[in-house]
Amino acid sequence: QVQLVESGGGLVQPGGSLRLSCAASGSILSINFAAWYRQAPGKQRELVAHITSTSTIYYRDSVKGRFTISRDNAKNTVYLQMNSLKPEDTAFYYCNAHVQEVGRGVQYSYWGQGTQVTVSS
Repeated sequence: QVQLVESGGGLVQPGGSLRLSCAASGSILSINFAAWYRQAPGKQRELVAHITSTSTIYYRDSVKGRFTISRDNAKNTVYLQMNSLKPEDTAFYYCNAHVQEVGRGVQYSYWGQGTQVTVSS
């Protein structure tokens, strides 16, 4: 019932910037928690950042000061602004959201299909 669609990935040179978007659609009452994960080839998926309904934010140490997570509740969209990108940021980036839907008593976790970010000169 809920779909998450990521966009904004691509190829960028080291030091460049990208802004990822994760748009949720469906019968959504609220997005209680949203996160960005990434997975590089041969590595486990790792949490990059998350934001709660009260805007409590977490960043993994390697992206602190470079990445910014934000949300637009009116648009049911979560963003990840990535600045000063490094080759080690290269990965497939996934959006995850815990959604309270209309007519459902509990929240469910949904994943987007992912978007590729490649940082290379």
